[in-house]
Amino acid sequence: MFSSKKGTGAKEGTIKFFNYKKGFGFITLKDSEEEIFVHTTNLIDKVRDNNKVTFDVEKSKKGLIATNVRVVKK
Repeated sequence: MFSSKKGTGAKEGTIKFFNYKKGFGFITLKDSEEEIFVHTTNLIDKVRDNNKVTFDVEKSKKGLIATNVRVVKK
């Protein structure tokens, strides 16, 4: 189960899909099949499907959400 405790640092994952027209997508956590919702307002960088990203996780009214999403530069 995913731990949403504060102070755990940035998480890593891969953009499973992101739809700019709808304004949201999902990130698959690294070394896991768990997915985290991401909204366009929480993106630092423009993302594409399969981008490697780092992000923080916060609780929202509807569950966990990725924030401060950044593309990992190669």
